[in-house]
Amino acid sequence: MPRSGSLENGPGPGSCAGATRHCKKGVMFPIVLDPAKVRILLAGQGPLLDKRRKGLEAAGARPVVVKTPTEAQIRAAQVVFVAGLDDAENSRIANAARAAGALVNVEDVLPLCDFHTPAIVRRGGLLLSISTGGRSPALAKMLREFLEAVLPPVWAERLERLGTLRDDMRARGAGFAEISTETTRVVEGNAWLCTQCRAQLPVDRNS
Repeated sequence: MPRSGSLENGPGPGSCAGATRHCKKGVMFPIVLDPAKVRILLAGQGPLLDKRRKGLEAAGARPVVVKTPTEAQIRAAQVVFVAGLDDAENSRIANAARAAGALVNVEDVLPLCDFHTPAIVRRGGLLLSISTGGRSPALAKMLREFLEAVLPPVWAERLERLGTLRDDMRARGAGFAEISTETTRVVEGNAWLCTQCRAQLPVDRNS
């Protein structure tokens, strides 16, 4: 079985370098999934599966976790992650999941992956993802670390401030254009995106 050594997010999540069904190699379509709203199966064993479980549970998911899933468990899932199993079991689970219409990610086995999870930067509700389509996981890691430095944790508070502003303006009947203008005024007025003048700004200018 051909294997890919690509891990977009370093060891653990982000194992598959690209989609193998419906997409050309290296062409990915990003989506942001609410894992609490889909049925997720984690099949396998080992530290990579455990890391995946912890990440999903932190995002609100309640995955079914088993070493060797039954056909019924596979058919019940909408998204299936597999790690720490042999080639035969990987193929069995992936084929059964696809036959049931589920999306599959088999850790580090490109031909059995329909998707991969990218490197991410999370600041509260603000989520940025970085994918190289499996071409350079090391670059994805470097970009993640760069963005973590550029976007400090205070951005979680900034997003909440802008979200509250949007809610208040919508309650008063404001439309998208007006809200967008006011959002721009707040962001630019506080120089949140001004890299050139960041050194001259207070560390936290009204968050």
